[in-house]
Amino acid sequence: MIKQLASKDVKEYLKTGSNRVLIDVRSQEEWDQSGKPDGEKLGLKTFFLTVLDESFCDEFKKLGVSKDFEILTLCGSGVRSQFVAELLEEENYKCVNISDGFDGNSENVGWKKNNLPCL
Repeated sequence: MIKQLASKDVKEYLKTGSNRVLIDVRSQEEWDQSGKPDGEKLGLKTFFLTVLDESFCDEFKKLGVSKDFEILTLCGSGVRSQFVAELLEEENYKCVNISDGFDGNSENVGWKKNNLPCL
């Protein structure tokens, strides 16, 4: 089961450990319209890789992220990032889904409105 983390809790969660990275799986159009998370300001190496299909894992592996790292997955509202977390867990990566995404969903306001760092 994938751990769910609301964006409002990200800063506190990061205090509990290291060896974590952030991956934003939205599209170029979404990044252009809404902006991008600046995980680097929170000590998170950040990657941007659009999810198109199940070949995502092959593209992700090219980034060279060690399986020793926990991967925080992020999309617009938490749905695609959940899908990605499930794909990556099948490949033995440890994942946490940011459940309300960058823009928020019906339950929470998201990364951007929680005033987490953005580019």
